Amino acid sequence: MNFFFNYAWTDPFFFGAWVLIIAFSICIHEYAHALVALKLGDDTAAAEGHLTLNPFKQMGLTSLIALLAVGIAWGAVPVDPRLLRTRGRAAAVAAAGPVSNLLLALVSALLWALLVRFDLCDGEAGHPALFLKYAALANGTLFVFNLLPIPMLDGWSVFGMFFPRLMELSADNLQTISWIALVALIATPLGDFVWRWGDVLARLCLRLAAALLGHS
Repeated sequence: MNFFFNYAWTDPFFFGAWVLIIAFSICIHEYAHALVALKLGDDTAAAEGHLTLNPFKQMGLTSLIALLAVGIAWGAVPVDPRLLRTRGRAAAVAAAGPVSNLLLALVSALLWALLVRFDLCDGEAGHPALFLKYAALANGTLFVFNLLPIPMLDGWSVFGMFFPRLMELSADNLQTISWIALVALIATPLGDFVWRWGDVLARLCLRLAAALLGHS
């Protein structure tokens, strides 16, 4: 079995790039949650120091270790729905994280297109171009994953705006649903859905950026 940390020896560039990209992207994702929550009336995350890009604050040591070991990680900011008052505001706070990943995918694609269009690196195979392609892929995948309607993911709050009764489920029921869904993603072909559509989204961003800059 090829564990992620093996890439530290077999493909050190990919290993280092992926770790940096995922850590930065999660920090931006969580910062977006905290900022939008503050703007909409909930200062909980801001008061607890989450208006930062510090990965030790936004992700924590366990998440950082998981990133180095298996290539995946997570973050979380505290949100108080009572301060947000409406489901629409809660959904906006939840959507802020995935939207930030979509924007990062687009920015990465545009920077990639600039490098290639003006020959600022060694073609599409140069390390700077590869780094930006990885960034588009990582953020496309984070966008798709976080919008899944699974409790603990941002998509659940967005989904709940259209089906309010789902938000009334007990904590035990939500935890059960979360574990079933996550096990299904890991142990069945459903997990390929996230990677496949993350890749599709990244490719769309790259093609759009290339078209905008006249690069075929």
